[in-house]
Amino acid sequence: MKRILVAGISGAGKTTLAQAVAARLYLPFHEMDSLKFTGPDWATGPDFVEQVAAIAARPGWIIDSLGYPEVRDLLWEHADTVIWLDYPRAVVMPRILRRSLRRTLFRERIFGGNVETVSDWFRRDHPAWWAWSQHAARRAEIERRTRDPRFAPLHVLRFASPRRAEEWLRQV
Repeated sequence: MKRILVAGISGAGKTTLAQAVAARLYLPFHEMDSLKFTGPDWATGPDFVEQVAAIAARPGWIIDSLGYPEVRDLLWEHADTVIWLDYPRAVVMPRILRRSLRRTLFRERIFGGNVETVSDWFRRDHPAWWAWSQHAARRAEIERRTRDPRFAPLHVLRFASPRRAEEWLRQV
């Protein structure tokens, strides 16, 4: 495991697990949202694709994402391992709600200096709404990719519960 994607729906704990694995394996960790959203109003950095391509070409890395559409295939073609946090809605929804509520109430600055606002909660692309509405679609997309012959060399670790992921992490 040298080039690792940690995939799953928003709120699954991708960033937390990716950081822990990176520390254990001495791999550089890259947060996908920080790479993509570099400016106000969730603006994408002009060199996003080039930046991700440069990271993907390196001998070792871990990224906390399935990958945004413009870099998804690139990442999957370069990865050697996918850690799939395939958790049910009952697990991810309380997590995403707590995280978004904390970010909104405390006006935490995230990616590109952006903040989640109360009005954002009423948008379809808010993380909580997105996690709820896209849960099945994201699961199907990851499932399809893990079975795609283009990505056959990938080692896939699929965890259906946080407990299973934690057990595995203790052995890394």
